[in-house]
Formats: sequence, C-alpha cells, structure tokens
Amino acid sequence: MNERWIRRYRDDDGCKTKLVCFPPAGAGASTYRTWAPQLPPDVGVLAVRYPGREDRFGEPIPSRLETLADNIADALMDLTRHRMVLFGHSMGASVAHEVALRFQERGRQPAALCVSGRRPTHALAGRQMISGTDEEIIAHVVSFDASRAAVFADVGLREIVLPAVRADYHLVDDYSGGPRPLLDCPVYGYTGDDDTQVTPEQMRRWGELTRRAFRLQVLPGGHFYLRAEEAALLADLSDVLADIKARTTAS
Repeated sequence: MNERWIRRYRDDDGCKTKLVCFPPAGAGASTYRTWAPQLPPDVGVLAVRYPGREDRFGEPIPSRLETLADNIADALMDLTRHRMVLFGHSMGASVAHEVALRFQERGRQPAALCVSGRRPTHALAGRQMISGTDEEIIAHVVSFDASRAAVFADVGLREIVLPAVRADYHLVDDYSGGPRPLLDCPVYGYTGDDDTQVTPEQMRRWGELTRRAFRLQVLPGGHFYLRAEEAALLADLSDVLADIKARTTAS
C-alpha cells in the first residue's frame, strides 16, 4: 500500500476493523487525530492524507474530485482485505463515496460508508457555489467555522493554508455528481441540526444510494458539529462499528 496516502493513528495486529477517515475541504489527516482513544481498541483509525497540505505540502492537488478518488482507491486497495468502514465529512463524504464505488467496482466493497455534513451525489443541483476570490472563500469558511478567522488573519499562516482551501473549493464546485451505481453496503448519515450547508432532509437522500440499510443521526450544532459533539458522534460510531463487526462475523 502507498503509505504516502494514509496516516495511522492506531493500527496494530488486533485492529480487525479499519476505519478510514476522509477530511473536509482545506483540511488534512490531523482532523481525526483525537478519535482513536474514543473508539473500540480493535478498530484501526486511519486518515487519508490529501496532497497539498500538512506533510504533503507542495504536492499538486488533482484538478477533479474524481481523479482524487481514483488516486486514493489505487493507493488504499490493499486495505480492502480487511473489514473496512469509510467515514467522510463535508467534501470528504463525496470523496469517501466515490472511493467506496471504486472498491465495489473491483469486487471489494467496504463494510459500510459513513457520510457527514454533505448532500448526496445525486442531489447536488442548486447548491451554493463556493469558489470565488480569496476574500470570498475566506469569508465563506469563517461563516461556519469562526475558529479559522485567526489563521487567515495571520499573513504567514494564510499563505500556508489558503492554497489547499482554494483548490478544494474548486474541486467541490466542479464536482457535478449525478447518478451513481447503488452501493451494496449500509450507509450511515450524520449531520448538525443547524448546518447551513445541508439539511437533515437532504442528508436522508443518501438512503437512495444503497441497496442496504440507511440511518441518519442528527446532532446539535452547525457544519462542524463534530467538534463540540465529538464524544456523542464517536459513541454512536462505536455502536455502528460493533454492529458491523457482529453482522460480518456472523456471515
């Protein structure tokens, strides 16, 4: 496996389930650095390392989200030998979905797909376009993530962070989505009840993209509800992982 694409926060011989996490736009693998201690010890916690940020700073970012998904699926194919669950937030949900489809096309579908804070692929029409000038992009980010304001106010940090945010925003805007093959694994949705980017009703449409079960969990908060509600999210995700383990072990 191409280790350049993955960061392992926990992954020893006892980790029979691999939870692979996909960051949102402009973010990196460190988004999930606090998750491992709060999840069952037999779950490996791995985060995808997108190019153009953190320890891959300076590497070119693909111009299309589909190309990014191609690259990730190729790099992580070896993980499909295990019980694998994909989790993606915001842009990461679309990337995780595309990667899940690529694994399934090769006969190695994941055990489950978990999507958070993002419209499903076939329901992107009419969404707000978020690319624009640098100032418009920064204003959009800060509108739902005030914690980033200090980063953009620092000229040095802004020069480091902004290129990845800008490139990812273009990826998101250029991704038209549309019909996709149905998944053969269950899909679990998560969202904040005050998210300005997606409504619970829109999140429920992820259930139209699988032949298996779908379930939505709505937690308090906005687009980045998963920070303040991390404990609640991971408690629910622990239950999901335990259920998947029981179901796949029995079969």
